[in-house]
Amino acid sequence: MLATLRPTLRGLVALTKPRIIELLLVTTVPPMFVAERGVPSGALVVLTVIGGTLAAAGANTFNMFIDRDIDASMERTAHRPLVTGAVSPRAALAYGVLLEVAAFGILWWGANLLAAALALSACLFYVFVYTLWLKRSSAQNIVIGGAAGAAPVLVGWAAVTGSLAPEAWIAFGIVFFWTPPHFWALAVRYADDYSKADVPMLPSVASERSVLTQMTVHTAAVVALSLWFAVVADAGVLYWTVAVTTGAAFGAGVLALWRALTPRAAMRLFHMSIAYLGLLFAAMAADVIVRFGW
Repeated sequence: MLATLRPTLRGLVALTKPRIIELLLVTTVPPMFVAERGVPSGALVVLTVIGGTLAAAGANTFNMFIDRDIDASMERTAHRPLVTGAVSPRAALAYGVLLEVAAFGILWWGANLLAAALALSACLFYVFVYTLWLKRSSAQNIVIGGAAGAAPVLVGWAAVTGSLAPEAWIAFGIVFFWTPPHFWALAVRYADDYSKADVPMLPSVASERSVLTQMTVHTAAVVALSLWFAVVADAGVLYWTVAVTTGAAFGAGVLALWRALTPRAAMRLFHMSIAYLGLLFAAMAADVIVRFGW
């Protein structure tokens, strides 16, 4: 019995895109420390993480349900469960609804209504604005759609305070402007795939100069916002040091692509961008702990 269920269980996990969820959680928890000006309640952190995980999992499931035709035509996504038949479309849709209902309930009960509403709004935006509309129609799809991926910052902050402060919106902006250069780096590697699937990701429809210019502008905005956050949040030396050094490295990585925009170089930047965001947000929490203690 278990042997027959295993492929389906693996498929249900794959529908949620666990690696993406990990990255979203990296931006959920540190803002909770900044909002608390110390270490938030362990129970609140756990419930927010569980609720945020389920909300992101539901959004990703809906995304795979809608994009199964695109996934079938792309080499990178041809192994996904709705393409291989490991999970049926009907089951995936029901699974996504169940995940979102559970996420809303947990966040409302464990944190507050604002946190729950923000998580649900992010899912709706990701599904209806990005997946159903922009992804298939605009080269700026990931620019606007990135708002959904930045929402966990607001969820974490709202879970602690029940409101949103300027620091929360600046941290939201960091992730919002970080998303395009991060994703475009991946899209450079798979530009042919996107062209074949008729998805207008910027590297598959624009000139190299246009791609590089937009990546550079967005990266400059990310670094500027990371420093503005330090000012508004009255951050300490630890955060300032990490923000300046990692921001310089991220900027240098983007500028290096001007010499050669190759798939290999773009993937180096893709992985670097993940490290950058993780280190920056970890520094937010660590800085608070150093200054205010446990």
